[in-house]
Amino acid sequence: MSELEHAALFGEFAMMLGIAVLVGLVAVRLKQPLIVAFIAVGVLLGPTFLGLVEPNPAMELLAEFGIALLLFVVGLRLDLSLIRTMGPVALATGLGQITFTATFVFLITQLLGMDLVASLYVAAAMSFSSTIIIVKLLSDKREIDSLHGRIAIGFLIVQDIMVVLTMIVITAAGAAGENSMLAGEILAVLAKGLGLLVGIGLLMRYVLPWLLQDVARSTELLVLFSIAFAVSLAAFSDWIGFSMEVGAFLAGVALASTPFREAIGSRLVSVRDFLLLFFFILLGSQLDMESLGLQVNTALLLSVFVLVGNPLIVLGIMGFMGFRRRTSFLSGLAVAQISEFSLILAALGVSQGHIGDDTLGLITLVALITIGSSTYMILYSHRIFEVISPLLKPFERHKPFQEERLQDSTGETRADIILFGLGRFGEQLATGFQAEGQNVLVVDFDPMVLKAWQHHEIPVIYGDAEDPEFLKSLPLHNAQWVISTMPEQRVNQTLIRGLEEEGYQGRIAVTANRSDSERLLQMKVTDLVLLPYHEAAAQIVYRLLHSPEEGHVKAAEG
Repeated sequence: MSELEHAALFGEFAMMLGIAVLVGLVAVRLKQPLIVAFIAVGVLLGPTFLGLVEPNPAMELLAEFGIALLLFVVGLRLDLSLIRTMGPVALATGLGQITFTATFVFLITQLLGMDLVASLYVAAAMSFSSTIIIVKLLSDKREIDSLHGRIAIGFLIVQDIMVVLTMIVITAAGAAGENSMLAGEILAVLAKGLGLLVGIGLLMRYVLPWLLQDVARSTELLVLFSIAFAVSLAAFSDWIGFSMEVGAFLAGVALASTPFREAIGSRLVSVRDFLLLFFFILLGSQLDMESLGLQVNTALLLSVFVLVGNPLIVLGIMGFMGFRRRTSFLSGLAVAQISEFSLILAALGVSQGHIGDDTLGLITLVALITIGSSTYMILYSHRIFEVISPLLKPFERHKPFQEERLQDSTGETRADIILFGLGRFGEQLATGFQAEGQNVLVVDFDPMVLKAWQHHEIPVIYGDAEDPEFLKSLPLHNAQWVISTMPEQRVNQTLIRGLEEEGYQGRIAVTANRSDSERLLQMKVTDLVLLPYHEAAAQIVYRLLHSPEEGHVKAAEG
């Protein structure tokens, strides 16, 4: 590439990012996910309208990195314990909704005259819902830890697993090509996959634990290692006949069992979202608006099915299992849109030659309609339920019985006190609170501390007090105190702001040097400023002057 071409490409990217920011501002004002804005940017800049952006190798490479990181973060957040906690409801709802949706959509598309392979892709695309969007919306509404929130996340995890399995089948079909021995090709790919799983299992058992202890000494190195591990495994997976998406997903699963998963995931969210920008812009720029215009009626029909039919399927399944209609309805809204994975599956189908651009355009149009509409449905879910509640009585048993059982046995992490920092002061506080019968969760930034405390009764997780994304993973809703034993004023101010943004309702105590205490107390949400050296000195002076014998005995015992 010449210097002139390089400069032109750099300017094109700068212009594209600037327009993405402007369109993103409009989307945020309209309370829409940025996915919608990014696809709109691609359409706007593509050949249909302004013609300022054309697909190029650099954009395609960034898009592939974005998809790999998306799958990696999904694997990293794969909380199988949540599926076990929710028990039958996550599996029954997740698998049941996928089965019913895929079956009905397949029949609808066949009646509309769509060819067999295209119908299969559309049916699969309509079956999956967006974990990213749902988690974001539920977090914003402070409902991520509610019963319907946990159920929704549970069956969305089941959907994510099914997405990966679908990608494996698509990869195998692509490897077979025109070969009639499709079953043999699938078995060959699955055999390679088994070898890949064994290799990852060995890494998890013998390599990753000790390697991460050293890598995690530096947050920047931990993030770099995570990206390198995800991309390397994605490339290896692609080389042996799988798609890179499967390898990236398995890389996330490999790190999901480590104590560093929350810290890694929180740091990679912004990188993932930035790189996914290029995938959605690239997708939008490839859409033929004239072709889309011919598919509006079909897209509207499928969108209505997703917006109304999918929640009704969940309502029916959960009602049959004994849930109240309110819980079933609020959970069901989580499937009232199709996923970013639906677009990735469609793009994968185009790259494999299974479907054409018209099918990709149809799925994208349904995505835009359902994501945009379901966002408002979830934001105003409680008001909508109040209006239509009488109509939902057929979806509720005469005596619902599941609510109390699940509310009492969710296995939810509980922490009365969340303590940041496990130095000498923090260790004394943690053991003291535990002796008083408090549930303590300790957060520390030093991997050696985690290693030293891994067999201790007090749970310790790796995390950064200055990372607002990490705070989302903590059980803040039932914590009475959040305590920082770190005296750095900047760290404590950042932590306090993050807790405010998360809507934390408990009390906050921070440690400070004496000179910083007044400034921290002026922050209204700070309930207590700890001055350990000052307070310890005052106590020692009092004991030496007023109880010298007692002080001598206790010092000797120490």
